[in-house]
Amino acid sequence: MSNERRHRATVKDVATEAGVSRGTVSRVLNGQPYVSNEARAAIEAAIAKVGFVPNRAARSLVMQRTQAIGLIVHEPHSLFIEDPNIGAILLGANAALSEADYQLSFLIADSARDIERLARYLTGGLIDGVIVVSAREGDPITKAIAQLDLPATFVGHPHDIGDAAYVAIDNRGAAREITRRLAATGRQRIGMIAAALDRDSGADRLAGFVDARGNDFDPRLVQRVPLYSYADGQAGMRALLETCPDIDGVFAASDAVAAGAMDVLQAAGKRIPADVGIVGFDDSSWALRCDPPLSTMRQSANELGRAAAESVLAQLRREAPSTESRILECAVVWRESA
Repeated sequence: MSNERRHRATVKDVATEAGVSRGTVSRVLNGQPYVSNEARAAIEAAIAKVGFVPNRAARSLVMQRTQAIGLIVHEPHSLFIEDPNIGAILLGANAALSEADYQLSFLIADSARDIERLARYLTGGLIDGVIVVSAREGDPITKAIAQLDLPATFVGHPHDIGDAAYVAIDNRGAAREITRRLAATGRQRIGMIAAALDRDSGADRLAGFVDARGNDFDPRLVQRVPLYSYADGQAGMRALLETCPDIDGVFAASDAVAAGAMDVLQAAGKRIPADVGIVGFDDSSWALRCDPPLSTMRQSANELGRAAAESVLAQLRREAPSTESRILECAVVWRESA
């Protein structure tokens, strides 16, 4: 390879080509004021001509910024394949960060070892802030973020994050609304497959179901399962049928859970919705894959991701406090399953 090809264009090369000082070039590269329009135009033209690429590592040392935001998802690896909400949150966050010229660093916490590794990573100064998805109460990652005083926004509202920033939906109110809608179809024996009770979304959806059932609530008609997954929906529905063979309504804590439950009901000879009406939560791609299509509660996972990213960026720019919270709207989507 020739010396010419090995040479990487520098700030000095740009300054020489543009006929300005290196300090003027640096001000343009760092977005600082006090540069004339003529000088700025000359520098931009010189950058294009000499093929200059800014050294982000060096720039980060000067500005004490990495231009990277971490998105931490505390879920088992298996759930990434079937939960479209995770992908939608990621894409929404990435879109907002891309517009701000920030890089998304995607971090997965599945095991205790993952959590320890991530806690060490957060102390390394490799990211400017974090978005946290599916945090549990007592989560070591949450504690590490608090100790480091990192700009952070949670998707959801774990009850032990204090006054940290978060974006969420009203899971309790939404669950109450769709359960009442199911009951309004004349169902009497309504059960719930309650998932992910170790995080705020799952616990709040169960609380909303209990609210809606009121004096008709029967604890025997609640089956608790670990995850928002198709397999857990199957397991929960089998248990409900054993407990209450004449069940005529089911609120599933997510669309994936509802899809698993519907397959078990149909395999048991139950007609949907004639014998059993069923509703889910999310309005994800699972809802339209079901047969019949699933009645559900729509939440915009993409918008949750975008709003969380915007919250972290606003904290970095000191335009918003680290205690800012935002509740996004959701709505019932009524289809043939109920």
